[in-house]
Amino acid sequence: MRNLLICLITLLPGLAAAQIPPSTTEVSRYTGLHAAAHRGDVADIERLISSKADLNARDAYGRTPLHVATHAGKVDAIRTLIKAGANHALLENDRYDAITIASVANNEDALRMLLSLGASAKLITSRYDGTALIAAAHLGHAGVVKQLIAAGAPLDHVNNLHWTALIESIVLGDGGARHTETLRALVSAGANLQLADRNGNTPLKLAQGRGYKAMGEILEKAGAKP
Repeated sequence: MRNLLICLITLLPGLAAAQIPPSTTEVSRYTGLHAAAHRGDVADIERLISSKADLNARDAYGRTPLHVATHAGKVDAIRTLIKAGANHALLENDRYDAITIASVANNEDALRMLLSLGASAKLITSRYDGTALIAAAHLGHAGVVKQLIAAGAPLDHVNNLHWTALIESIVLGDGGARHTETLRALVSAGANLQLADRNGNTPLKLAQGRGYKAMGEILEKAGAKP
């Protein structure tokens, strides 16, 4: 079990950061709304919408035009697609929605736009049955984490690795400023300090075991127990 956990910790940072955006080859083959969304061409998007183009059409990887616009960071295209009726809750083949795509990309502007237009921060996404909040906490995207918390993301959701956002900020973080600020935001928001991993390790025990002094101090001050 310990070897498996070590293997997961080694592999997961790459996996979570490796949501698969459209490749150059895929982009070169795009037509219609997918092509316009990738370019962020609002005029073309509006023209295609007026011609009854399918707002939720899928590419070979299950990406909708909204997924593509979010990967490309085209905020105006995101706005145009959602206002026209694009479904912001759809998942692509790796089970990512637009909110999680923006969160992993650390694109606060795209995330803000999605949330302002009604996209939910509460969806269960990814092969790990996680959330956008867990993914962002893992990567130390503190600004994104704060937006998701404000949007009502579930603070204590446990993914299929038996980790919460708070735990992932520790076990998949580096103990540095970004992950510490992420942990601070989660603690301040009221995340459960005693939810343990599947081996019974609490967040405080995990932080102390890794020598993450600042994280440990934040947890202890908030009343966490090892």
